[in-house]
Amino acid sequence: MTLYEKLDAYGKSDYYAFHMPGHKRNVNFMEENLPFGIDITEIEGFDDLHHCEGILKDAQTRAASVYGAEETHFLVNGSTVGILSALAGCTRRGDEVLIARNCHKSVYHAVEIFGMKPVYIYPKKQENEEAVLSGCIDAADVEQILEQRREIRAVMIVSPSYDGVVSDIKKIAGIVHKYGIPLIVDEAHGAHFGFHDYFPENANRLGADIVIHSVHKTLPSLTQTALLHMNGSIVDRKRVERYLHILQSSSPSYVLMAGIDACIHMLETRKDEVFGNYAENLDSLREKLRKMTHLKLCESTSYDRSKIVISTEGTDWSSRELSEKLFHTFHLQMEMTAGNYILAMTSVADTKEGFDRLEKALLEIDKQVKTCQDSKKIRTEIPKAEQARIPCWRDEVSEEEKEKVRFEECAGRISLDFAYLYPPGCPIVVPGERISARAAELLCQYRDMGFTIEGTEEENRIGVWING
Repeated sequence: MTLYEKLDAYGKSDYYAFHMPGHKRNVNFMEENLPFGIDITEIEGFDDLHHCEGILKDAQTRAASVYGAEETHFLVNGSTVGILSALAGCTRRGDEVLIARNCHKSVYHAVEIFGMKPVYIYPKKQENEEAVLSGCIDAADVEQILEQRREIRAVMIVSPSYDGVVSDIKKIAGIVHKYGIPLIVDEAHGAHFGFHDYFPENANRLGADIVIHSVHKTLPSLTQTALLHMNGSIVDRKRVERYLHILQSSSPSYVLMAGIDACIHMLETRKDEVFGNYAENLDSLREKLRKMTHLKLCESTSYDRSKIVISTEGTDWSSRELSEKLFHTFHLQMEMTAGNYILAMTSVADTKEGFDRLEKALLEIDKQVKTCQDSKKIRTEIPKAEQARIPCWRDEVSEEEKEKVRFEECAGRISLDFAYLYPPGCPIVVPGERISARAAELLCQYRDMGFTIEGTEEENRIGVWING
């Protein structure tokens, strides 16, 4: 019996709730059709996420088996809580951590909260001049840094990236393990990996010590649901679990956990059917989109083909114009609009009709688009920056040592703020970096294109250290 089936049966029983939550499973009390019937707290027979012995323990064991992991934990606070717990559990305050500079903002929050010393590794630039996306994390670069910085205690990378670029996890894991430290992979956007040969293998089967999956991103589950997997003997698993207990809600939602378990049950029983249809429909869509004359379907050898990335580079349309046209005329909502491309996320729950609508819309728009050699190029990139000797977080600097300067004037200053677009939430600038001229230019360009720069305390200005 799945968790949902047990919750549904309990909700239809005559057990009366003299316990939380306050809706008391009374589905008729509110006018809205909310899932009160299956929303309970830790009561007899339904286990406790923070001390699993019954149905939740079994559910997590099945999830581990599906993903090829040794141990799996349900997350109801998203991949964010998994990332925070993984980094905290693998390091001590003051430890150096090698971090891919294109990681999600939650990684930098972990660094700030737990007092780590970040050492950054940047995605490799793609050699193709027409390439729109940043490249992968190069295993050779990882080895070079680890050889030079023997104090590093953990490695944290994101693969796939938000827009689908995949790194060689197997090779990176082999290198990292030579130094006796753990590899943590934020595979939040790759929860569908490993279930069909159309997609890459998942990082659990490639040697990663900790893997974080957002099942809600690319699989049929509820927003905020995720998984943390652990493998091997390098990681102190009890320490990671301790931080999960500290950072994750002490009142985990049974609705969310039922969503995770239902998703795992689907993977156990219908994987071949749903992924076979999905891969066939997706491949057909991609083949048709390759015929566009002006807009371009972005592809590379190390890529998650579930992501449909359409570039406007070299045309007279901006990415925002394309996104707005798709939304207002064709009622198609994209996942992300970046500097010169849009991103459509797909999943096994997409329909052939939905794919046909996207294909028809893009081919129709492509006929309206013209080639424009003078098209402004705004590459999605993480500009390299000089790290200050000591990371400067806001709490470490007095108010008298702070000032806010316009984006046009921030180059060369040491930042006290994050600055990023959301999505994807990968910082252009992080605290403690000396802001490069390219980063300042990007902030101005994104602002002028109408994008909202998040992370700063004041619009169009960024906090910097007076003494830096």
